[in-house]
Amino acid sequence: MTTETDTAEELLRRLEDGGHRLTAPRRSALAALAQRPEGFTVEELCREVPWAGRATIYRTVRLLVRMGLVCKLSMLDGKPLYNLAQAGHHHHAICLTCGSVADVSRCGVDHLLENIQLLTGSQVMGHRLEVYVLCASCRATAPQR
Repeated sequence: MTTETDTAEELLRRLEDGGHRLTAPRRSALAALAQRPEGFTVEELCREVPWAGRATIYRTVRLLVRMGLVCKLSMLDGKPLYNLAQAGHHHHAICLTCGSVADVSRCGVDHLLENIQLLTGSQVMGHRLEVYVLCASCRATAPQR
């Protein structure tokens, strides 16, 4: 089982291997980020680690997204939500009530992508799928419709 400490150390190692500086504020931001098993906003990280500085946290999250270590998710309201990246190709199911993010590793859109290529004469270079859900926990506490 991976612990938060393992996750933080892995992020630090990957940044260091990429030649990026590991300042004390950046280390604090990575430690706070590793404690978030669910989706998070940069603003939440800024509140948790105010001594790291907003610019440092924004730059660090942007760098982690570029490196593929963090996924940037699009919420229906247009605001970004982030979560630690799972290895390999995957999609996300995002709860609209609590903001929890479930990684979905199976991808069933291959037929759709083939049709898009055939219909448009183009070549699909990649895709991303985010499904907005009411998670099991929120469904259990929601009033019946």
